Amino acid sequence: MSTMTARDRMLGRLRAAVPTSGASLAADTAALDHRIDIHFDSRRGSPPDIAAMVASMQAALTASHAEVWCTDAATWPALIADRLAAEGVRRLLLDRNRPEGAALAAALPASVAMVGFDRPLETWKAELFDTVDAGFTVARSGLAATGTLVLAPDRGSPRTMSLVPPTHIALVHARTLHPDLHSAARAERWRDGMPTNLVMVSGPSKTSDIQQTLAYGAHGPRRLWVVIVTDTGDAAQ
Repeated sequence: MSTMTARDRMLGRLRAAVPTSGASLAADTAALDHRIDIHFDSRRGSPPDIAAMVASMQAALTASHAEVWCTDAATWPALIADRLAAEGVRRLLLDRNRPEGAALAAALPASVAMVGFDRPLETWKAELFDTVDAGFTVARSGLAATGTLVLAPDRGSPRTMSLVPPTHIALVHARTLHPDLHSAARAERWRDGMPTNLVMVSGPSKTSDIQQTLAYGAHGPRRLWVVIVTDTGDAAQ
């Protein structure tokens, strides 16, 4: 005979406190979701166009001390490559298996070495922390109202790529922008299967823990570069 654990007892009390059938609970949840959608839609008004969201995204990120460029698919790799060379970046962490990573790799000057996250972290932690100058990631989407990048880490681009190097370079496609968090969660159907984790980035790492003095880079990258890749007519002016 098995012994009921504290977890089993707690879950039992929770289930007993909601005496509804599965179908009834699903209907109640759907109704609540609908009310939430109506609330946010009414506050948001008419959906903003892509150009407006690009402008909002750029303004919010800039206000948070990120450096932001709006450019098209043909020119962004050269823009970033030139900036990396100008800043003296010698080692760049990126996933060459992604189309964007391959495009940037092809544009890099000889002075910038490419590093892939293709080894267990334990085998090269010191090398990563001591010698990698920048990390390049591609955002899953962006939240225009707050200038937030939504990153979905995976095997080729783990969280480490956006957290450890002192400069984080993020690319976001304008077509993936959403007005706000609610819009993103609904449009991308997060409730149907959340990833193991999502990383949300709204600026370089900063803290005021020490003597209430604002400092950058204490818990992550001290610089954030963002490239918003636009299609014709999407770019902010």
